[in-house]
Amino acid sequence: MKNFLLFVCFLFYLTDCFAQETIEKKNRLNDNVIEKFHVLKDKPEIRNGSYEALYRRRVPVAQGSYTNNIKTGTWRFYDPKGKLMQVYDYDNKTFKYEAKEFMQSSDFYYGVDKEISDSDKVTKPIKVGGRYFGYLPYLGLYQPPFNPYQYSTYGCVALVELLISPLGRLADFKVHTNCSLIQYDQTISMHVNLFKEEDRQFIPATYNGEPVVSRIVIRCVLRTNGELEFMSY
Repeated sequence: MKNFLLFVCFLFYLTDCFAQETIEKKNRLNDNVIEKFHVLKDKPEIRNGSYEALYRRRVPVAQGSYTNNIKTGTWRFYDPKGKLMQVYDYDNKTFKYEAKEFMQSSDFYYGVDKEISDSDKVTKPIKVGGRYFGYLPYLGLYQPPFNPYQYSTYGCVALVELLISPLGRLADFKVHTNCSLIQYDQTISMHVNLFKEEDRQFIPATYNGEPVVSRIVIRCVLRTNGELEFMSY
């Protein structure tokens, strides 16, 4: 019994010795969202530990954890009003929950390159991260080709269009912006390689069980600082 207790104490000693010390860091995703996460003290480029993204420093829009720079375990994603949008298990790569989408109030439109009849079964493309947090990288990449502090962005609207391949890969990205006050109406295309690898991955749309090409169009407004924001928030 004495030897067993010594062995247990030795295991605790080893665990304590090899535990990796972490420090908390913060990063701004946009004017409304900041992220808080932990990194290894001796390797600050490696995320390890809890993660949280907060809307206006109060409302969590993403909660989960990293293990050696890899998202692990169950992550929860919310909209800026605190409504649960999605639960995803990164270990098993499965969705545990996806909030129902009411198209009449949604900022998202979906399309597939198929003629659809009443008997066809079609599923939309899905992004891990939910319909708010998961799409922040696409809104954050855009910058207007004019100085928003010099020209008024009042009334400026934008449509962000993503083309998704049958393999679930981002194939094309463009933003159409219309600002009536300054008579600006242009579409800008950007290279998909500007995005991180995880931001180029989707669950593809299906048509009668088969993956197909699809499009996601997001309605946005242009804020006074030039950033895009979902029209509903």
